Parts: sequence; structure tokens; C-alpha cells
Amino acid sequence: MKAIATAGYEKTTPVKAGALPILQWLSISDLVIDPAYHRPIVGRGRRIIDRIARSFSWSCFATVVVAPVEGGKFAIIDGQHRTTAAALAGFKRVPCQIVTADREEQAIAFKALNGSTTAVSRMAFHAAGVVASDPGAVRLAEACARAQVELLRYPVPIRRQSAGQTMAVGAIARCLKHYGEETLITALQCVTQTNNNKPGALSARTIKALCAVLGNDRTLRDSGLALLEMFDRIDLVGLAKAAAIDATVKKVNAVQALADRIRSAVARQSARNTAGDKSVKRMVEASRERRLALVHRSKPSARTKASRPLEKS
Repeated sequence: MKAIATAGYEKTTPVKAGALPILQWLSISDLVIDPAYHRPIVGRGRRIIDRIARSFSWSCFATVVVAPVEGGKFAIIDGQHRTTAAALAGFKRVPCQIVTADREEQAIAFKALNGSTTAVSRMAFHAAGVVASDPGAVRLAEACARAQVELLRYPVPIRRQSAGQTMAVGAIARCLKHYGEETLITALQCVTQTNNNKPGALSARTIKALCAVLGNDRTLRDSGLALLEMFDRIDLVGLAKAAAIDATVKKVNAVQALADRIRSAVARQSARNTAGDKSVKRMVEASRERRLALVHRSKPSARTKASRPLEKS
């Protein structure tokens, strides 16, 4: 056995660690979950709980980190899965570490504890960041709100998603950092403000491809209503399927393949719009010429008036 040694480490400056935690056995019925940053237990989470419950052992059970909330309850910061497993195994109480933390501090603690020990989704981290008033998370949430995009807090199958919802938190965060707010918001609006606003349309690949196209063409990005009307006639879901085949056959990056497809579709729409504008111009000019000709025929010439014989009285 060896004692804890700090030799070789740089000594830290004094820190504010907060109030000392209290260790106490608490009734599971008094423990609650904050859905703002805790994800529902589905899929792999349910399998983990089942495995813990079937081979339950207190020697493998870490204390549940909780914070007191209103109503005499305690919000679980870390330990949702093992607490559920304990309840499933028939236990009524679990050992808890009670810390003093408001809701924002609870979310910060959730990110710190789960980020280093468990595979928590980027979606859950973002949700916790918003509750914790993390500047990056708040900026991302505000950009999505402007584009009428709802960031899901946990994985949801496409068949159960609604239009405007997305799980692509990581892709959106990277696009915001690389392209900026205006390009990201406009890219998202090419889906949410057009006929493309369908469940599953806001995939990470589509978002990154749209940002790549608009980020490299500021004139297109800033064309306003004309841009949205153009994307009303572009089927992004269809392009994404075709691009997936392109990527496989041509062995190219999937996002690049989709961006190329989008650029081609935009070019076709622009060509049609230009042709349509010319056609309208020709129609207007032809109509003007017909009107002038009609006016010309309806007026007698000066020569006719002069040559007409005078009536005798």
C-alpha cells in the first residue's frame, strides 16, 4: 500500500470549494431529476440499469451526489442510473453526498462529473450548459431560436421528431464557431423557413453542407427572401440521399458531396430565374409594342386630315 503523495505537483492557489458536503442515507422517494439537463433513460441506459440491478453490490455502488431543493426533496446531480438500479433491486434508500448548490451550480456539477466519467451526449451537455448560463451554450441556443430550431436534449428517432427539431448540437456548434452567426442562422432558415422543414431534415450533414455553401458565397447568403424562395424549390432531403451515393461511389467526403449537390441545384434555380426574368422582360416589351401599334392605328394621320375635301354648303 502507498500513501497519497503530492510531490512533483505544482501547488494550487487557495480555492473556494464551497460548503462541506454531508454524507447521508436518503429515501429514494425523496430524490428527483431535473429534466432541463438530465436525459430520459432509454436504450443503452436501460440496459446499464438492468445490468447493475442484476448484479447489485454495495461495494460497487458510489454515493449519489444530490442537492436540496424545494419541498424537502433532493435533486440528483450524479447517480440517476445507479439509483434507479437500486430501486429496481428492491432497496428503499441509497447513500448520498449532499452538496449545497443552486440550480445553475447543479448543472455545472452535472457537466463536471459526467464529462469525466460517463458517455453523456453532446445534447445533454448543451442543455446543462444553458441552465448553467455557459456563454457558449447560451449563444448557440439564441442562434437556434432565431432560426426557429429546437435543439433536442436527448436522442429521438426521426419518426418521433417534429419539424424544426435536431440532434446535431455538435455540428451546429462547430458551424457557429467556423462560419459565424449570420451564416449559421441563414443556413438553418433554408430548412425551417422553406418547404424543406420536415422531421429529420436538420441533419448534421445538411447543416454543415449549407453553411459551407453560404459561407463561401456571401452574395447568395445575403439575398434574403429570394434565397428562401429558391430553397422552396430545392429538395434538400433528396439531395442528401443522392449525395450519400456520390460519396460512396466517388469515395469523397459526404459533406462535400452534399455541398456540391446544393451548389448545382442553386445554379440551376438561378439559371431558371434569369431565363424567367428575360422572358418576362420580352413579354413586357412585346405588350408595349402592341399597345403602341394599336394607338398608332387608332389615330388618323395629319396627311389624311389635310387631303380630305371640304363639304360644300
